[in-house]
Amino acid sequence: MKPDEIRKLETYLKGLFSGANIRIKPLPRKADSAEVYVADEFVGIISKDTDEGELSYHVTMTILEMDLEGIAS
Repeated sequence: MKPDEIRKLETYLKGLFSGANIRIKPLPRKADSAEVYVADEFVGIISKDTDEGELSYHVTMTILEMDLEGIAS
């Protein structure tokens, strides 16, 4: 992803998640995806998708069961 695209996505996500410390790091060999971090923790991948001329972005986040242990329901 291009640097200006990454800046826009970071700004959008920070606004959406109340100023969270979100960073997006480009992947060296992938022009259509990047890594998403909250603080220093990797949380997922953001991918660019163009379908019928419309551009959108998809965030994929995996949450392991062990990450949920100790959290009250």
